[in-house]
Amino acid sequence: MAIASRFLRNLPRSIKLSPSHLRSNGARALSCLVQRTTEPLNSFWRIGSRIPHDFVTTRSFSSQGPAPSDYSSVLQEDEFHRLANFTINDLLEKIEDYGDNVQIDGFDIDYGNEVLTLKLGSLGTYVINKQTPNRQIWMSSPVSGPSRFDWDQDANAWIYRRTEAKLHKLLEEELENLCGEPIQLS
Repeated sequence: MAIASRFLRNLPRSIKLSPSHLRSNGARALSCLVQRTTEPLNSFWRIGSRIPHDFVTTRSFSSQGPAPSDYSSVLQEDEFHRLANFTINDLLEKIEDYGDNVQIDGFDIDYGNEVLTLKLGSLGTYVINKQTPNRQIWMSSPVSGPSRFDWDQDANAWIYRRTEAKLHKLLEEELENLCGEPIQLS
C-alpha cells in the first residue's frame, strides 16, 4: 500500500511542466512528460502484480440479445403509422375507462405529441410512444423497464422480440398487479 500512496502523491508532480519547458520546445517538453510519468506508472504496475489472482472479479454477459430483425417484413411507414396510431389511441380509451374504476391517487393519462403518458401516482409512470425510423412502439414501464415492440404480422400484435411478450398482455398483467383490478386491453 505504501507504493500506491507514493504513486498517487507523485502523480500530480510528475505531469507538471514548467512554463519554460512549454515555451522552449514542445517536443522536448513532451519527452520530459513521458519520462517523468513512467516511473510512477511502473510503480503502479508492480502493485498490480502483487494482487492475488483470486482477488480479481470477472463479469460475464449473456451473448443472447434481441432476436435479429427480419427487414423483409418491415412495415411501410404509412402502414406503421396506421397500426401504431390505432394501438395507442385504443390503449388511451381503454386505460381512461380503467382509471374510472380504480382508486389510485395520482392516476392520470395524457396523450400529446404522439406520447401516451400514464401516471399512477407513487406506483410509477408508463410512457408509450412511436419510433417511426425503427417501426416500433416503445414503452417505459415502472415494472419491466424499457421495451421495444415490433409489429408481428402472424400474431397480429406488437411483440417485444427479446422476451416474446405482447404489448397488450404485458400491460394487462402489470396494471392488474399494480392497481389490483383486472383490465382488458386486447
